[in-house]
Amino acid sequence: MIKKKIAIIGSTGSIGKTTIEIIKKDKKNFDVVLLSTNNNVKEIKKQIRELKPKNLVINNRNNYIKLKKKFKSINIFNSFDVFFKKFNKKIDYSISAISGLSGLQPTLDIIKHTKNVAIANKESIICAWNLIEKELKKNNTKFIPVDSEHFSIWYLLKNKKIETIEEIIITASGGPFLNWKINKIKKATPKFAIRHPNWSMGKKNICRFLNNDE
Repeated sequence: MIKKKIAIIGSTGSIGKTTIEIIKKDKKNFDVVLLSTNNNVKEIKKQIRELKPKNLVINNRNNYIKLKKKFKSINIFNSFDVFFKKFNKKIDYSISAISGLSGLQPTLDIIKHTKNVAIANKESIICAWNLIEKELKKNNTKFIPVDSEHFSIWYLLKNKKIETIEEIIITASGGPFLNWKINKIKKATPKFAIRHPNWSMGKKNICRFLNNDE
């Protein structure tokens, strides 16, 4: 049986790690051709030992130098741009899991090299869907949204005519404001919004116009 080639952009984040847990349960059927991270050296070392990927992209230059010295049998690149210039094979499945708009360019790039792309990056979809859709059509790449909100919308709209949809309502999960009273929520600022109880959101995920409240 031919193994499916898979790439995980942002492999040390929550979506990346979840993907890896799934692969580990069926390793004989997957060939991991690319993993990437920025700062999480400890986690990427663990993933290298478990999956033995053929290529790594490490954006942080200091970490890139350290890992390149340690793992000489792996092709390690300091940018996606350099990797994609050298890589000319077609990947079966790619996971785009870099958060924020920093994940947009790698997503656009990997679409050219993959048959299927699963995008967990909401910011890229919201801010640049026109660019993503253009590359998907140009390269005949299938798109699968990952993560609860945009997967739910995509699934519910499958085989539906867009003109029949009047409104889409996305309910909030609560986040840092779950137990706040309405009067207190009205005075909330972006500083409080990024204090999610389960993960670190970071300012890169907060729309710029919210800063007008500060």
